[in-house]
Amino acid sequence: MVIVVGDVGGTKTHLALMARRGRRWHLGHAQRYVTRQHASLAALVGDFLARQRSRPSAACFGVAGPVTNGRCSGTNLPWDIDERALRRQLKLNALWLMNDLVATAYSLEALPSRSVAALNAGRPQPRGTMAVIAAGTGLGEAALVWDGRGYRAIPSEGGHADFAPRTPIEIELLKALTRRHRGHVSYERIVSGPGKVAIYEFLNARRRGTEPAWLRERFAFGDRSAIISEAALAGRSALCHRALELFVSIYGAEAGNLALKVLATGGVYLGGGIAPTILPLLRGGAFMKAFCDKGRLAPLMRQIPVRVILEDRVALLGAARYAARQHGAES
Repeated sequence: MVIVVGDVGGTKTHLALMARRGRRWHLGHAQRYVTRQHASLAALVGDFLARQRSRPSAACFGVAGPVTNGRCSGTNLPWDIDERALRRQLKLNALWLMNDLVATAYSLEALPSRSVAALNAGRPQPRGTMAVIAAGTGLGEAALVWDGRGYRAIPSEGGHADFAPRTPIEIELLKALTRRHRGHVSYERIVSGPGKVAIYEFLNARRRGTEPAWLRERFAFGDRSAIISEAALAGRSALCHRALELFVSIYGAEAGNLALKVLATGGVYLGGGIAPTILPLLRGGAFMKAFCDKGRLAPLMRQIPVRVILEDRVALLGAARYAARQHGAES
């Protein structure tokens, strides 16, 4: 069984062929694209399939945005996507569209231990609900719930819920971002790549550190979010370190909020591109302190396993597993 799968994000899109042999999935030809350089998902996938020697039997794509009735108008995507139209355009008999965090959730049962790093060992409950939260271009969330026969992924757009500040500096941050965005401030405005930059700019404007000339020069020619993390972890900028610490604390608080809302006794997983790159700071204590800071339910929070997903292709695996399940080939 060969399936074309995709992880379609606001910045980049990762496509691959995946083949199932026995109970294991094998990654075939894979290719990364810059999402906004293509007119549509159909054009992008069409280019990918034109390079293959054989046609896949089905397709499944995880996309960065809410999927309702087979349609997605993603917050961070440059195009609208329609599942039925895409199936016709690609001339495939079977094709599914799902949120990218739903695709990631379907991979959790199959993740090997080497693909995760523990922030909190906890005590996972058998068949307990699992949650996944992923900071990248945006902030995605989803849950994996046992339905009596197997796990079923539950989509969410919780990243767009209201940001709830917990400290005086976070209250100041909320006020600043409310002025910038002229109203609603979601967690995604903060716990994301652009959000990390917003935190840095907020602290810099309030003179919570000094921005050296070499850093301004790097900002002019590179990815500011990545540069902030690199400078913080290398100990080259106290201002970047403060920004990243605040980012990590707010990330931990929202991961804890998600764990409470779905009662994630099976564990919370951090996906997305940011978490693996800042793993040393995630392990520094601020994340778990904010995660567990839930008042009377703090003892429960300390029992919840928390893991960082190190493998960047998990959404592809989850999409393949879902497609196989729809074909009746995987339980």
